[in-house]
Amino acid sequence: MNSSGAIIMSKESADQGSASSQPPPPPPPQLSRYESQKRRDWNTFGQYLKNQRPPVPISQCNCNHVLEFLRYLDQFGKTKVHLHGCVFFGQPDPPAPCTCPLRQAWGSLDALIGRLRAAYEEHGGSPETNPFGNGAIRVYLREVKDCQAKARGIPYKKKKKRKISHPALKAHDELIKNPKQPV
Repeated sequence: MNSSGAIIMSKESADQGSASSQPPPPPPPQLSRYESQKRRDWNTFGQYLKNQRPPVPISQCNCNHVLEFLRYLDQFGKTKVHLHGCVFFGQPDPPAPCTCPLRQAWGSLDALIGRLRAAYEEHGGSPETNPFGNGAIRVYLREVKDCQAKARGIPYKKKKKRKISHPALKAHDELIKNPKQPV
């Protein structure tokens, strides 16, 4: 206590007093790489919608906004996509540089749409109204994939599904192919 009658506490006793009243909150759980990317992608898309004139609320977002967003992202791409008039069009490893544009790679866009589709539903959107799952988005991604494959001269081939070899399935297939005639 000092001469004015106020109680003076040392820093140590003040720290102990506050520490005993409540423990510090636990640190937030570490997000996986996927969850971190999904959060970052969701925030980026939300910011893109806010920057539109007029701003677009997420509840009014549709597949056209998503397509515009994907085209907007192309300016930040790092994948060289040769144009039809380029001498290197269709060559997987061009021998010299050219002036063709850099674009977002198809695989990056496909993964982005998957993360945004999941984030939309996690933020309360219904699967039926999910603009990231719209057929127009799938068509756009397929066109980007085909265009980039032709420009690089490397076709993407759809993987064939392996047949499951299970005795019961084989017997079923045989019955379908060669139905037994009634006697």
